[in-house]
Amino acid sequence: MADELTENEESVELTDEELDRIADTAISALQDILKYFDVGEVTIDEYEGDEGELILDITGNDLAVLIGRHGKTLDALQFLVSAITVRTIGFRYPVIVDVEGYKGRQREKLESIARSSANRAANQHRSIKLRSMTPYERRIIHITLRDDERVETASEGEGSARHVVILPR
Repeated sequence: MADELTENEESVELTDEELDRIADTAISALQDILKYFDVGEVTIDEYEGDEGELILDITGNDLAVLIGRHGKTLDALQFLVSAITVRTIGFRYPVIVDVEGYKGRQREKLESIARSSANRAANQHRSIKLRSMTPYERRIIHITLRDDERVETASEGEGSARHVVILPR
């Protein structure tokens, strides 16, 4: 899991003013990018996720164009907002861009896949190799299974072929 987290992502305590600056920076970047999409009026809700990340959830009419096929456009949108935010504030802080809870639903699916794969790895005493995933998806698998005493996780492969392997202990 070490390759999925950076030092700055460990629990660094930030002041409310710093958190507000991060949120304002990320929201401003997102609004600037959304001007290039024909999505009409949108609302951006901000809240803190379970792992301390900033989640920006976009709601509005006809936002499928922001998600794209298999969430690829949404991944690109998140990448851009994160890159702009890092460059502006000077350090990495996890920012998740979501559209009408799409990533929340995807996260639940990934958590379910992680748990069932861990059960298979533990019961069959063999490694289970998952499909290639984005860094965000791999991180969810690692986080879901980090407290499971029966298995450990590792990321393997390069680039877009990078995937998680669940190993029995």
